[in-house]
Amino acid sequence: MFTPIIRSLLDTDLYKLTMLSPMLHRFPANQAVYSFVCRNSPQYPFATLKSDVEAQLDHLCTLTYSEEELAYLATKSYFKSDFIDFLRIFHFQRRYISVSTEGDTLEVVARGPQIHVMGFEIFVLSIVNELYFRRFTTPEVLAEGRRRLADKILMLRDFRTQSMVAEVPAPNVLKFANGTSAPMEGGALHTIRHPFEFFDFGTRRRFSRDWHEEMVATLAREVPQYFKGTSNVHLARKYGIAAIGTMAHEYLQTFQAVGVQLKNFQKEALEAWVQEYRGDLGVALTDVVGMDAFISDFDLYFAKLFDGLRHDSGDPVIWGEKALAHYQRLKVDAHTKRLVFSDSLNIPKALRLYEHFSDRVQCGFGIGTDLSNDMGVPALNIVMKLTECNGQPVAKLSDTPGKTLCTDETFLAYLRQVFKQAA
Repeated sequence: MFTPIIRSLLDTDLYKLTMLSPMLHRFPANQAVYSFVCRNSPQYPFATLKSDVEAQLDHLCTLTYSEEELAYLATKSYFKSDFIDFLRIFHFQRRYISVSTEGDTLEVVARGPQIHVMGFEIFVLSIVNELYFRRFTTPEVLAEGRRRLADKILMLRDFRTQSMVAEVPAPNVLKFANGTSAPMEGGALHTIRHPFEFFDFGTRRRFSRDWHEEMVATLAREVPQYFKGTSNVHLARKYGIAAIGTMAHEYLQTFQAVGVQLKNFQKEALEAWVQEYRGDLGVALTDVVGMDAFISDFDLYFAKLFDGLRHDSGDPVIWGEKALAHYQRLKVDAHTKRLVFSDSLNIPKALRLYEHFSDRVQCGFGIGTDLSNDMGVPALNIVMKLTECNGQPVAKLSDTPGKTLCTDETFLAYLRQVFKQAA
């Protein structure tokens, strides 16, 4: 019996919508290719999922946004009314996505207008994950997932957040992260930390839709002082928590193929984001061509306009120290900025990073697979990435070996040359 995995077009990550809006406004004619890749070895051949994946995609292409869902999106002041109107008539078109096999390998390719194919990514990953893990769904596996989640909650309950601000000598007035202030007494030097906050970033690699919802509901109920939101728009709406997300690699990579001089693509992408959102959604992703190349483009203008930066590859401590040193060089108060960590995090790693940075800068932690697919069964490392735009290759030069993805070695070499990166 067919059981649909995707039942709402909001069951995706917010950044797919926040990237779609500027693409609609700036590049409605862009043509793009998104390709599915598995980076590790599944326990049984993906090729066996082909017919089930196709059936799920057939169903996905019947879905539209309901008026209630559109009303919810319209409450987000950063979305323009014409974007909401576009979503009202939007639906995925099956002709733009194909599923095939080569040996044991599953090949999924979305090809067509970028504004029509970019949204397939999260849904494809959720579908493949759930179909794959249905073979492992037993009462024992679910019980193990609940036990592990309970351990994470216990760890958080044992954690004691320190105070909220940085060192300031009395009798100065303390400026808090939330904008309030208070006088200090005496002459002591106080060390006060920004609060610990983490978010669910696990839609794309979740064990199942039902487990994802159970996990989010449990964290929102049990540790609301720390759990501050989810990237999943449907779950954010259902549980009345913050929807989290700004941009992903595909947004910046698109600017490698729209007539911009390659060495300027990051600046153009950041400027377009500022013009689209006028101060909202101000966290910039830094690792499309590496942190060093990003910093060279992220001048005082952008440092003042963006609220913070997101880490997604490379050593997080080295990355964070580079970010703080850059803010210091620019004479920007890091206590007014936020560093968001989102690369292969778990709760212990997030807490260690918090202890390292939280007396100098606001921190946020986006945790994915370790929340949505920590069940005692090896998780999949699957992605669906933008590989071509307007007939040209695009690429990411990751700070983590193995995350670089490009179908054209010549372009990859050229990109490395422009941004002075070693192979």
